[in-house]
Amino acid sequence: MIRILIADDHAIVRGGLKEIVATTMDIVAVEEATNGAEVMAKLRRADIDLLLLDMTMPGSAGVDLVRRVRIENPRLPILVLSMHNEGQVASRALRAGAAGYVTKDSDPAVLVAAIRKVAAGGRFIDPALVDSIVFSATDPDRPAHASLSNREFQVLQRIVAGESIGEIGSALNLSAKTISTHKMRLMQKLGVNNNADLIRYAIQHDLSPK
Repeated sequence: MIRILIADDHAIVRGGLKEIVATTMDIVAVEEATNGAEVMAKLRRADIDLLLLDMTMPGSAGVDLVRRVRIENPRLPILVLSMHNEGQVASRALRAGAAGYVTKDSDPAVLVAAIRKVAAGGRFIDPALVDSIVFSATDPDRPAHASLSNREFQVLQRIVAGESIGEIGSALNLSAKTISTHKMRLMQKLGVNNNADLIRYAIQHDLSPK
């Protein structure tokens, strides 16, 4: 039996995921979490075979949370389930230590297959993203945000979510000055001059947190 922890801050999504795994004979959702702190706490006390992780939750999330889980549970398979269907976003999650990446608009059969493969020690990439991940590194037309560091990308998403510099610093345990530096660099890389342009860019490229 594959025991999974479902980490997503939306109750409807968690409910839908539980219904999907309930149709199988070999997968069971034994724990749920709605934020990064809950993920870490429940992993410490529960016997989990796989973490099914949303990339955008309150508090610690995204690549930072993937890295934290990998440090404390280096053998635990992590399967990311995200609304983002861009190869660059998937690549960041995989580089951080996730073993698989599936988008939330995938067919339930794809998710079940991904859970089984990742739990068995394999790797899984949503078939719809394979080409974009493979070719993005050498594509001369790749978008400007492909050059952002993981931290810059995280700051970008939090700014778009409406968080202030101070709030972002508190959430990431960094000073406001450091966050401001990241913001300045990411805006330079994206070629934008203000928050309005930054938000517009994020919406156009489907980078807004979901």
